[in-house]
Order: sequence, then C-alpha cells, then structure tokens
Amino acid sequence: MTKDKYHNYTPAPLWAEGVRKEGESPLLIAGPCSAETRQQLLSTARALHSNGIKVLRAGVWKPRTYPGGFEGVGEEALSWLIEAREETGMLVGTEVGTAFHAEKALAAGLDYLWIGARTTASPFAIQEIAEVLGGCDVPVLIKNPLNPSVDLWKGAVYRLIESGVRRVGLIHRGFDIGVPQSLRNTPLWSVASDMRRELPHLPIYLDPSHIAGRRDYLDKLIQVAHLLKYDGIMIESHLNPDEAWSDRNQQITPAKLAETMAQLPEASERQLHLLRDELSGIDERLLLLLSIRRKLSHEIGAVKRVYGFTPYQEEQYLSKLRDLTSAAGLYDLPEGLLRHLYAIIHDDSVALQK
Repeated sequence: MTKDKYHNYTPAPLWAEGVRKEGESPLLIAGPCSAETRQQLLSTARALHSNGIKVLRAGVWKPRTYPGGFEGVGEEALSWLIEAREETGMLVGTEVGTAFHAEKALAAGLDYLWIGARTTASPFAIQEIAEVLGGCDVPVLIKNPLNPSVDLWKGAVYRLIESGVRRVGLIHRGFDIGVPQSLRNTPLWSVASDMRRELPHLPIYLDPSHIAGRRDYLDKLIQVAHLLKYDGIMIESHLNPDEAWSDRNQQITPAKLAETMAQLPEASERQLHLLRDELSGIDERLLLLLSIRRKLSHEIGAVKRVYGFTPYQEEQYLSKLRDLTSAAGLYDLPEGLLRHLYAIIHDDSVALQK
C-alpha cells in the first residue's frame, strides 16, 4: 500500500440531506460525555434539540485510564439513545472501542459511530472493528490517536475503507505530548492540517472538549473551528456538568452552548485569539524547558564540585555559543538575539553552580 493510496478518495456523504446544508456553519454534534441514566440522557437530548442540535452524542462504554472509574452504563444505554431519537428526531451515536461494541451498536440501530483516540492507536483493535462494520452504511468518525502520528490516523481510516465502510470522517481531539500545560491535550494544528492534506476529501470535526479539558476555553476552540473551516464540532454538553459522572470539567450546558454559538466574534478577531493562544502555549513550553535546564545545570554543578572544576568553563561556553550562532540561520533567528539570550541563560547556570 502506497502512502498516498487514498489521497483522492471521496467518501459517501456522512449525513442525509437536510442534516447539514452546503455553506452552513459547522455541524454541531453535542451530548453528554456519558449516558448516565435514562432521564439524564432524554432531558439533555430535549434541551439540545430545542436549541437546534440535530445530532446527539453520548458515551455508552467509557475507556478510563485507571480502573475503578465510571466506565459507562453499557449496552442498556443503547435503548436510551434510540428512545431519544424517537422522541426528538435527532441522529444518535456512540463510541465503539471493540468489535463487541460495534456489533451491539449496529444491532441497536444507531445512526453513526465514532472510534476513540486509544482505539485508533491500535491496528489490531481497528481491524477487528472494521471487520464488524464492513459494508455497513453507518457513518464512522475516527479520532486522532493520542500520539501525533498521521500514519496511525491514516492507517485506521484505510482499514475502514478497505472493509467497505463508505461514510468516513475525522475528529481532531488533540494530542498527549507528555508536557504539562493548561490544556488537556495539545491541538497541534499542523498535524491536523497534514492529515487534511493527505485525505482532503474527508470531512473533519473538532472536539474542543477533549482539547480543552475545561469549559472556560471551549468558546475559543469553537471559534478556531470556524476560522479553520472545520466541517463540524463534536462537543460534550450536560444539563448539570458539575454533577456529571465523567469529565465534568469539560462539559457545558445546552443553554451555554447555544449562547456561545450565538456570540462568535468576527473572523479577524478569532484569528487574533488563535494566534495569541498558540503563542501562550509556546511560552508555557519554553518555561518548562527552562525549568528542566536549570535543574540539569544544578546537577552538573554538583559534579563539577566533586572533581574540582570551576563553574565557569570558558572553552565550553565559547564552543557552545559558536554552535548555536552557526545554527541561527536554520531557525530564522537573529544572531544577536540568540547571543543575548544564551548569555543570560549561561550566566544563570554559572550562578546556580557556585
């Protein structure tokens, strides 16, 4: 299989005519992180439907990092989703992480499915699910894997296509890069852009809930989805987020979601927010790296004291400075700026080692 085998692949439309019209704002898929009780799910569905939401989401089986957490109601909740559809007319879907999940979801008659980040990262799991879904006419959305690998993401898509799934799309939910930060997952917009270039005809949805991990940042990410022309947004919405059984911090009420959508700023302002937020993320990573560097410098100082070396080693300093300045052009950095920054950092290291 060549790397760009499906570059020109055009899937069948995800949704029936009338769910999303050409030229409309991104389609909203909304609903609770988890289907907790029949009443909770139906009440949330009614509230979302009254605000114009046409596609309902709810987790039935929940993959948790640690054992002992709420792992979903399970198969029983599938009937609640069907009941929500019968009452509101909304399309209903859930996450499938195993072949068993896929079998039960199809048998229940759900309208669409999605595959989570942990599952996308496992070719074995994807293949088993693909074999169950083979030839079905149900839309399947594939979230990016936890690690920033376009190949893993594409591989999951390829397996579904080759099994006969005709209606496929993507969900960008951010990446775990192993660095503490203010967001739950790093967006890495460039990785999502690479995926869009590789498979340009596949619709892509943004999952602001899992990127943010906190509700005060959701509106900014929704704005970004508009700015970057995402096809849709999948967001977690709960009637009472503070009482949710899972991921309570990243869910918002249906009313707050409607308010957010009604108050989106103009594109130019959204772009400014996006650039500033990207800058803030870079600043956070710089601070983390500086902190790590200072700790390492302190350890080097301890070794120097054992062997009787002075904190300032002129030959080492000049050699490192030459290496850095010679690389300045590769990173489009002014040599003077680099010299100035390195002098400050080096002086701090020497002070730490005294």
